[in-house]
Amino acid sequence: MIHGNVRISIQRSAPRVTLLTRRRLFQLSAALAATAAAPGAALAQSAGGRITQDWSADVAILRSAWETLHPGLYRYSTPEQITARLDGLADAWATPATFRQRFLALSRVTASVQCGHTYPNPYNARAAVRDPLFADRSLVPFRFRWIDSTMVVTHDDEGEGRFPPGTLVTAIDGVTTAELLARLIPLARADGTNVGKQTSLMEVRGEDRFETFDIHLPLVLPVRDSARFTLADGTVVAAPLFTLARRQAGMPAAARPAPDANPWTLTREDDGIARLIMPTWGLYNSTFDWKSWLAGVMDDLTASGARGLIVDLRGNEGGADCGDIILARLIAHDLPMPRDPSWVRYRKAPEALLPHLDTWDRSFFDWGDQAVASDERPGFFRLVRDGDGASNTVIRAEGQRFAGPVAVICDASNSSATFSFCRIVKDNSIATLIGQTTGGNRRGINGGAFAFLRLPTSGIEVDLPLIAGFPNTPQPDAAILPDLDVQMTAQDIALGRDPRMAAATAHILSR
Repeated sequence: MIHGNVRISIQRSAPRVTLLTRRRLFQLSAALAATAAAPGAALAQSAGGRITQDWSADVAILRSAWETLHPGLYRYSTPEQITARLDGLADAWATPATFRQRFLALSRVTASVQCGHTYPNPYNARAAVRDPLFADRSLVPFRFRWIDSTMVVTHDDEGEGRFPPGTLVTAIDGVTTAELLARLIPLARADGTNVGKQTSLMEVRGEDRFETFDIHLPLVLPVRDSARFTLADGTVVAAPLFTLARRQAGMPAAARPAPDANPWTLTREDDGIARLIMPTWGLYNSTFDWKSWLAGVMDDLTASGARGLIVDLRGNEGGADCGDIILARLIAHDLPMPRDPSWVRYRKAPEALLPHLDTWDRSFFDWGDQAVASDERPGFFRLVRDGDGASNTVIRAEGQRFAGPVAVICDASNSSATFSFCRIVKDNSIATLIGQTTGGNRRGINGGAFAFLRLPTSGIEVDLPLIAGFPNTPQPDAAILPDLDVQMTAQDIALGRDPRMAAATAHILSR
């Protein structure tokens, strides 16, 4: 299924390692976080001022954990670069500073690893650590997308009519949005050099309880209580800022589905096209029988005479291998897929680190004979577990095949299981990708199993992926390009238009 040894079987010869979405990962560790020891006294001392306590011992723990456990630490950086960054973090964490300043220093270092699953995860943080990030009114009173380094409002959360959809915000408190985005990008997690993914994370869409932008804006711009927003026509609008509670109160109901709810939407309009909207594949905690439902939807396409299928994956970072059920009904023959071999840095985690590590499956900390030393990659162990050692995955053709035209709407959010799905679709010409370049990276992704590294002095948690996939052949530092690139404009947002869905529709109707 998602990662580790929990998987979905679709009658394939070797299950792929897939990755968990960041916004759902916290659910697996919630119980662990609730029962773990409280953080040290450092946060209590930080109220209203600077922390004077030396946190550099936490950096030593982070260094040890990364160097012994993180399989992708040197995928994009040299050991010397990582050492220098951690040395700088140790210095910053030994110097009196506010909590936000110290969190900023950590974010720069974790983002520099260029791994989409290595970062201080707010969902896995205890309230005592998370609260200082949202200690005041510092959240912008609207949702927005980035277009050409300008904030384009998609929803006016304030409700006063000052920020209607399509409004272009060009500066906050005199700092241009282009400059703000340039400050924010180096703090955003992404696999490799994927500025599109980083930019996407720094939007406010109403999809997360803890928006990445909301955490990081106060780190690079000390906004509080109210701010002056410069609009494209030169107008300056002074508006109060939001608390986290107010942001979350305005979240769409779809962002908080019930455990048994179907998070997907299937529509069929007069044009005969079936539109499957899938904003998430993070369904491991769901009681909804999604496999049966999705198989039934796909099997019914031919019988019902659907003219075509549009699969909308916008905003979907991944989760379970839901796409395999779709693929199984789009292919005429079994599809053998080359797979990236799985590697780990250790056979057994060091005893000294275990008190600082949480996970939902303690077997991750002792691979035993499943981790095999190999001359192919010195310093690593080849993971041979549940098919991890196989060179190919086979997706079996099954169910009622749909032979009509298919379009997949993709965007920069697609960075885990959805990245893998888009790569299969593109590389095998199974469907037409329409929209925006994906997240993820062809050079491989770190994931498959995770540890939650809890730093004892600061109380901060850092997500730590334990398995890496490395391609057998050299690959570019790049994501998946759509077959048809379709950009959104401010006018589209103002008028409520969806050019990507329109393009997908036109594509199907032209076949």
